[in-house]
Amino acid sequence: MTSTTSRAEPFVHPALFYRGDREYVEGTARFVSDGVAAGEPVAVAVPPSRLELIKAELGSRAADVRWIDMTRAGRNPGRIIPAVLRAFADAHPVGHVRIIGEPIWDGRTATEYPACVQHEALINEAFRGRDVTILCPYDARALSHDVIADAHATHPVVIDGGRQTVSEAYDPERVLAHYNETLRHPPGAATVRFDAALLPAARDAAMCAARERGMSGARLQDLNLVVAELTTNSVVHGGGSGTLRVWAESEQIVCEVRDEGCLTDPLAGRRPARPEQIGGRGLLLVHFLSDLVRVHTGASGTTVRSYLSRM
Repeated sequence: MTSTTSRAEPFVHPALFYRGDREYVEGTARFVSDGVAAGEPVAVAVPPSRLELIKAELGSRAADVRWIDMTRAGRNPGRIIPAVLRAFADAHPVGHVRIIGEPIWDGRTATEYPACVQHEALINEAFRGRDVTILCPYDARALSHDVIADAHATHPVVIDGGRQTVSEAYDPERVLAHYNETLRHPPGAATVRFDAALLPAARDAAMCAARERGMSGARLQDLNLVVAELTTNSVVHGGGSGTLRVWAESEQIVCEVRDEGCLTDPLAGRRPARPEQIGGRGLLLVHFLSDLVRVHTGASGTTVRSYLSRM
């Protein structure tokens, strides 16, 4: 493998384009083996079928690797940075850390994809200055041309056919702006306006609307927490009031809060909370509870949308 990159910036974030299982295993297993041989902490967070391919290639060396099912841990792309990548890297603060993360695979829905590519763009800022390499595999045969183009824009380095080069298309800020899409709600959503005095009523209305649409059990309590955090954030940070909407979409209940605030920190809700931190955990909790979170923010206001399975 040839390289044209410099180690001046300790954080390295390559996209690995593969075509078929053989290329996948060659690109990932070598990355893992080199880390294990060097005594470096290594984690692999990919879909289950891919986990098995890499494990089989590694044999006994697999015991030295942290294995993570990305379809579960990264179902909501917004929690991958705090719950997967930072959780592993922060547990190994000394020396170089290697992680394979595959958040985009064939089967991700059109609703999920914008959150996936925003996640990939934000990794660069989240790990700037860290002695970490995060390798992101992309199935170049199954994924669309647009997805591959986005991978070039979100990764400063690309590996294709065993050759590593600098991505001339690297521009994560453009990607973040492009996928900061206006989120349009469907007609017929249960809608409630709220302010500080109406926070309890808004939570009650959301619970009622979710029950009517088939949500039950522990997920109702999760929705209650999501609504509480989002509406409180609107009152405290978003102009003092907002609009709450709840509707059903396929097998999920969708809860949306819109207010007049603007999110100026693109990593809000994606940084792990410090043990001594007081407050500032609202969006982080929303990401951990939700199956998907979509966000649109700008001068006209902010919309945060949470998707939760009905049961």
